[in-house]
Formats: sequence, C-alpha cells, structure tokens
Amino acid sequence: MIVRVPATSANLGPGFDTLGLALGLYNAFNISPSRLSSIHISGEGGDRPKLRVDNAFVRIFSEILSAHNYPAGHFKFNLNNNIPISRGLGSSSAVIIGAIVSAYHIMQKPISKPEILQLALSYENHPDNITPALYGGFTIAMLDSHKKGQKAQVSSFQAPLPTDIKAVVVIPNMTISTKLSRRTLPKKHTTKDAIFNLSHACMLSAAFITQKWELLALASKDRFHEEARMKNLPVLFNVQKIALQNGALSSTLSGSGSSFLNICYRDDSLALARVLQKHFPKFRVLELEFDNQGATLIES
Repeated sequence: MIVRVPATSANLGPGFDTLGLALGLYNAFNISPSRLSSIHISGEGGDRPKLRVDNAFVRIFSEILSAHNYPAGHFKFNLNNNIPISRGLGSSSAVIIGAIVSAYHIMQKPISKPEILQLALSYENHPDNITPALYGGFTIAMLDSHKKGQKAQVSSFQAPLPTDIKAVVVIPNMTISTKLSRRTLPKKHTTKDAIFNLSHACMLSAAFITQKWELLALASKDRFHEEARMKNLPVLFNVQKIALQNGALSSTLSGSGSSFLNICYRDDSLALARVLQKHFPKFRVLELEFDNQGATLIES
C-alpha cells in the first residue's frame, strides 16, 4: 500500500501552535510484506544512513502494531520524501500521520480521523501541523484537559482552500531546529501583545473561512514568535519584505522556520516566485497548490 501525506505550514503568523494549512507537496510511504525487513529512502534524507537505522516512521509503525499484539512480520519500507527536513514544513508530522494510517490499514482495524489525531498527539505535543497533515485545507486545532494531569484532548476544525490562491514557498539552505527555536521565544507576554495576537488570529481564521483574502496582510501579523525566530536567520526579514512588495497577500514564517510561506492570487504566483528566486538564488522557491485531502491511501 501507499499512504500519501502533505507538507504543512503552521502558525500562519499569529496562530501560534493552533493554525495551519496543507500544501501540495507530499511524502509517500510504500509498505509491503517481505521475507526480510528493509528500509529504502528516496528524496529528502536519502543521503542520511542514520535514517535507515533509526527511522521514526518505522519506529511508530512498529510500536502501534506491537500495542495491538499484531503478529510480528517483516516489511519492505519504501519512503519517498519530498518534504524538506527541519525547514518548518511539517516533515515530522507527515511521518507521524503516515505511520499511524499505515499501521491501522495493515492491521485492517478501523480508526476515525479524530482518533488518529488524538493518537498523533502522543508523538507531537502540539497539533498545528498534525491536523492539516491529516485533514488537509486550513485547520484550527485546540487542546483541552479538564483536570490537571489529565491527557489533553484535541478538537479541530477544517475549511477547504480554493484554487484562486497559491503558495509560493521560500526554502533556505539552512535548517532551524524547532526545539532550539522555542528556547529563543519570550517566556512572558504583555496583555497588549496577547490581545494583539488573539485579535489577529481570530481575524485570520475568519479570512480563511470566508475567503476574504484582502484581510490576510493585516491579520497575519504576529508579536509572539516570528521576530525572535527570524533573528536566528536575519535574511528572512528581507524575504518577507520583498514578498509583500511583490504581490504576496501574506508572508509568514512557516512553523519555526526556516521556510517562508507566501500566499498570493494564482495569477500572481509565477511573477512572485521569479522575483524571490532572483533575490535569493541560493534558496529553493516552490509554487505550490494547496491540498484539501490530507493523508490519503492512494493504493491498496
């Protein structure tokens, strides 16, 4: 079987650990029974021998089978990775969602999307990337626990994205670790900044749901995390500035970076991509559709 999972972009500016969307860039995980277990990785990470020894997809897949006492067996894993690693485009979330969907399909055990999302939270403790990876489209995810020490429950909302907008993603040749990036963030925020982000995240959600794209530039502003993270790679300030000057409706750090997500009208995407590639020749610039399907079993 083959399970395909899209890349994602989280936060979208003010929606820290809450908002995300899915992009038309995919990892495809091909699993088949075999006499001997083997792992083959093509694309991103294919040149890293360590990933064939300690592979997160295989580890999660195996843990789920073991938890259900599924008979041990050997599998051939062909992992075709197109999502850049450690660039803020949800590569780890794609692995988590892909492994869960694959394991339950192998076991022929039914599992709902809300159940998949809850299980994924065991491997990724914030839901802003795993939610669009599973559902596609624009997503809002919320964690809630009624009692102290109780396992958080995730609730989510999804809205499809239309074809009249596209993503132009700038992918620097430098990585930014999410774990290390979080250490640079302020530990406290003023009431003024909290209200700023709350109001902008609400307006941004409304813009995506009602498809009022003229609201994106204002609504995508942030005071919680972007500036602190972009200081780790100052060229990103220039990426954002040039994108907004050349047709981007919004320009936001993708997750913790280093990639930048630029949303624009479809008719403006080629020109915007060319301008950004000209100014940043050492970076990858991709024109991408948005994905509304999320994780998909494309062959069985």
